[in-house]
Formats: sequence, C-alpha cells, structure tokens
Amino acid sequence: MKRSQNRLIPWVIGATALLFAGWLLQQLAAALTPFAVAAVLAYVLNPAMRHLAGKGLPRPLAAGLVTLAGMAATFALLLVVAPMLFKQTQGLIDRLPVLVDFAQGRLLPWLRAEFAIQLELDAAGWKRALAANAGALKSALSAVALRATQSGFMLAGLLFNLLLLPVLLFYFLQDGPRMAAMLAKLVPRRWAGEVEALAGELDRVLGEFLRGQLSVMLIMALIFASSLALLGLESGIAIGVVAGLLVFIPYLGTFLGFALAGLAAALQFDSAGEVLLVLGVFGAGQLLESFLITPWLVGERIGLSPVAVIFSLLAFGQLLGFAGLLLALPMAAATLVICRFLARAYFNTRFYQRKIRNRHQNPV
Repeated sequence: MKRSQNRLIPWVIGATALLFAGWLLQQLAAALTPFAVAAVLAYVLNPAMRHLAGKGLPRPLAAGLVTLAGMAATFALLLVVAPMLFKQTQGLIDRLPVLVDFAQGRLLPWLRAEFAIQLELDAAGWKRALAANAGALKSALSAVALRATQSGFMLAGLLFNLLLLPVLLFYFLQDGPRMAAMLAKLVPRRWAGEVEALAGELDRVLGEFLRGQLSVMLIMALIFASSLALLGLESGIAIGVVAGLLVFIPYLGTFLGFALAGLAAALQFDSAGEVLLVLGVFGAGQLLESFLITPWLVGERIGLSPVAVIFSLLAFGQLLGFAGLLLALPMAAATLVICRFLARAYFNTRFYQRKIRNRHQNPV
C-alpha cells in the first residue's frame, strides 16, 4: 500500500506543476506575447540562419543578418499596407452614396423580381444623412489613428515591444541550440535518446508547418491582390494583401476580403457581373487554398495527406471550435509524430515480439 502511494507522488507533483504552469502562462500572457512572436519568427527564419552559418559566417553575424532582414521586411510591409488601408477606407466613406443608388436601382428590384421581397428605401434621406456625416466619419477615423499614436502608455508599450522583438529574435536564433541543450540535460539519462529523437522530429514538423503556412499566406496575398487589380478594383491591392495574410486564421481572411471587396465593387462598378467577378475571386481562392495550396505546401511538409489535412480541420474544429481550426494542422502533425514514436516503442516490446508457442509441440 505504501509503495503504491509513493508511486503516485511523482504523478501528483507533475500534474500540479502543469496546472500551475498553465495558470502562470495565462497571467503572463501579455508580457509573453513578444517572446512568443519572436520564437515563431525564429522557427521560420532558422533555415536561412543555418544556411549562412554553413557558408562560413560566424553564428552571431548570421543571426544578426537574418534578424535585420526579417524585421526590415516586416516593417516595410506594415508601412506599405497600413497607409493604403487608411486611404482606401476614407475613399470608401466618400463613395457610400453610390451604394445607396446601387441598392435603390439594382438590389431592391432584383429582390422583388426573384424572391418577391418588398422593401422600401428612402434614398434621398440616406444620401442627406451620409453627406452630413461623411466628414464626421473621416474625422473619427483620423481621431482614432491620432489617439493611438498620442496615447503615451499605448505608444510606449508598442515601442518597447518593437524594440524588444528584434533583440529576442536575435538571441533565439543565436542561442537556440544552447537553450535546447540545457533542456535536454533535465531529461533522465535512460530516456535521453528517445526524448531527443522525439523532440527533434517535433521541432522539424512544427518548423515545416510554420514555413509552409507563411508560403501559403504570401501566395494567397499575391493571388488575391493581383486578381483584384486585374479586375480594376481601386482598393483591390490593399484588400487582397490583408485577406491573403489572414488566411492562417481559417476562413477569416477569405470572408473579410469577400465583404470588403464586395462593398468596394458595389460602390465602384455599375455592372452586377463585375461585382460577381470580384466576389468569385474569393470563392475560387478559398477552394484553391483549402483543397490545393494548403494540402500541398503544408500537408506534404508535415507528413499529412490532403485527405488528412481536411479531416484534421473538420475534427479539431468540431472538438475545439475556432481554436481547433487555428491549431488543427500543427496539432495533427504533432499527434502523428507522437503516434509513430509510440508505435515504434510498441513494436520493440517483448510483448509484441514474443513468438506464439506451438500448441502441438511437447514442452521440453
């Protein structure tokens, strides 16, 4: 009895430590955000750093160059996209009266003809209200942007995180192997080989997932932006870039782009066919991303077939909701790695390898 109780003590301590760690992470979520972002960026940029180090550059210099390149690309993207979005939003506010004409002249007659839905719209009243409040809307938009830059606490926190992020990224890139070695020393020696192999495979799979997901985001941003620009949508490039970069959150990027581009197209174009073409870009893009690009660039990298990718999204989405959709592929890949590890361990057990005794053979 005493021996069984002693065996339970490590499990109780371990469970308590895990619960405490989860609570502590929740309490420190805001402070840990730049560390988490830097760790993700280090995962993505680590192959480039290893490539430079393999060419003979000292590891600190390679890490510094990769950090500078990564942060420069990120800030350049923000500096290009943010003003573009601000300008396009103000342009959409100016064109809101055109949306009233579209609803009065096209949408309401179509609803009456196709679905017998009778709706009345005071177009003149809406136009007067929009004309009277358009300036207020743009002033409010400018005030929000100005307040965000003038708020001392918010601005200080943002600047601190922006300055901290490249420092953390540099140290994660440079000292990543040293940190991993320190954690490896904590593993009992009799399990060191198995744990090291499992951790290495998990590291490889999760790194491949992040790099594959980044490729999907860039490809979808290029597809959406170029397609909308070819269709002549004035705000198409900004909407396409934002929608493409948000595809890492399943369906959000496509639906947001669908709504913004549909509104912009309704305000700009007179033909319903042109509006449908704009909306069709996002419908086709969602199918292309879900059934071709993500299974190819992400699924194959992490060892999941296209069918397994689709099943993982459905299964984890059903189990965990929106968070399950967001984490479905890395969780499925990690589960696959752990299952393979457990299967190899099972195949090496005496229970599995023991031969069946011949019942007709006389015992010696």
